[in-house]
Amino acid sequence: MKVLSLNSISVAVSFVLGLISTKIISLFIGTSGMALMGSFRNFSTMLKTISTLGINNSLIKLLVENKNDKKELSVIYSTFFWLFLIVSVGLGGLTILFSKTIAQHLFFTESYHISIQFFGLFLPLMVINAFWLAIYNGLEKYKSIVIIQIISNVVVFAITGLMIWKHSISGGLLSLALGELAMVLVTFFFVRNESDNFKFNLQRIISQKYFSVIKKFSAMALLSGIIAPLTLLLIRNLMVQNNGINDAGIWDAANRLSSYYMMFFSSGLSMYYMPKLASIDTEKEFVVELKAYFKTFVPLFLLMLIVIYLGKEIIVSIAFTKEFSPINNLLIWQLLGDFFRIMTLAFGYQIVVKTMMKRYIFGEIIFNLVYLLLAYYLMKAKAVEGVLSAYFYTNVIYFGVILWMFRNLFLPNNQLPKTS
Repeated sequence: MKVLSLNSISVAVSFVLGLISTKIISLFIGTSGMALMGSFRNFSTMLKTISTLGINNSLIKLLVENKNDKKELSVIYSTFFWLFLIVSVGLGGLTILFSKTIAQHLFFTESYHISIQFFGLFLPLMVINAFWLAIYNGLEKYKSIVIIQIISNVVVFAITGLMIWKHSISGGLLSLALGELAMVLVTFFFVRNESDNFKFNLQRIISQKYFSVIKKFSAMALLSGIIAPLTLLLIRNLMVQNNGINDAGIWDAANRLSSYYMMFFSSGLSMYYMPKLASIDTEKEFVVELKAYFKTFVPLFLLMLIVIYLGKEIIVSIAFTKEFSPINNLLIWQLLGDFFRIMTLAFGYQIVVKTMMKRYIFGEIIFNLVYLLLAYYLMKAKAVEGVLSAYFYTNVIYFGVILWMFRNLFLPNNQLPKTS
C-alpha cells in the first residue's frame, strides 16, 4: 500500500508540474515554442527507444526470473549493458555529426542544432539510466523507483523553467537534453548508495543465448517506439508547411493536455489491469476482466472527460495563455478520440501481455498509417481542427479493427486468438 500511495503522489506531482511547465511554455515561447519542443520530444523518444533496442521490458523479465542466481544475473547485466552502450554511442555520434541536418527537419532551421548535439552527447548516459531503472524494476525496488521519479520530475521542471525564462525557445530545447542528464545524476545518487545490486563482471561481454529473447521483444517495442513518434513528427511538419507553426502549436497543446489526464489512467492500468491479464490463461477469464474493465474504468474515464469538457475554458486558461484559446472549440475531438482509445486499450494490453506479434504489428501500422493519411487529407480543409478530428476518426477505426481481431470472443464456443 505504501508503494501505491507513493506512486499516486508521483503521478500527482507529474501532473501538477506538467501543467505549470505548460503554462511557462505558453507564457514565454507561445505556440511556436510548443510545436518545436513537441518535435524535439518526439525525436528524443524515438532515439532513446532505438538505443535500448526497445528491450527494457525483456531485461526486467529476465532479471525477475533470475534474481536469485547471482552468476546468471552478471551475464544478463553484462549482455544488456554492452548492447545498450554500443548502440547508444554509435547513435549519439551520428546525431552529433548530422545535428544540423536533423535540426533542419525538426525545426526548419539549423539555428537550434546545439540542443541536438547535447542530446547526442548525453544519449549513452540516458541509456545507462534506463539500464539502472530496469535493474531496480527487476529487483522489485518500487519504492526507490517512485522516489527517483518524483525527484527527477522536480529537478527537470526547475531546469526547464529556468532555461525557458533565461533563453526563450533555445533554452527550452536545450532543457530537454539537460533534463535527461539531470535524471541520470539523480538515479546515480541512488545507485551509488546501493552499489551491491549493480555489480557485474564486465569481462562477460555479450551472451549469445539472450539474443532470441532480445529479438522477440525488440520487434514489438521498436516498431511502436519508432513509428508512433515518427508519425507525430510527420503530421507536425505537414501542419507547419500547410497551415503554419501556430496551428502546430495548438495541436501540440491539445496533445499535451491529453497526456496529463491520460497519465492517471495509464498508471492505474499498468499497475492493476496488466498484471491481471498476465496471470490469466483462458478465454473465460479474459472475458471476466473485460467486463470488469468496461464496468469500472470506462465509466470513470467517461465521467472525467465530461468534467473536463464542461470546465474546458477554466482548464485551458489555467494551463495556457489566450494565444491557445482556440483549444476550447477543438478539445471535443481530442476527448472523443481518447474515449475510444481507452476502450481499445482493454484489448490492446492483452495483445502486449500475450505477445501477439502479428496482431501488434498489424495494429500499429494500421493506426499510424490511417492517422497520417486522415490528418494530411483533413488539415487541407479544416486546418488544426482537421488534424484533431483525424485523431478521433482513427481511434474509431482502430477500435473496429481491434474488435475484429477479437471477434472470437463474441461468438459461442470461442477461444482466445493465438499468441502470434
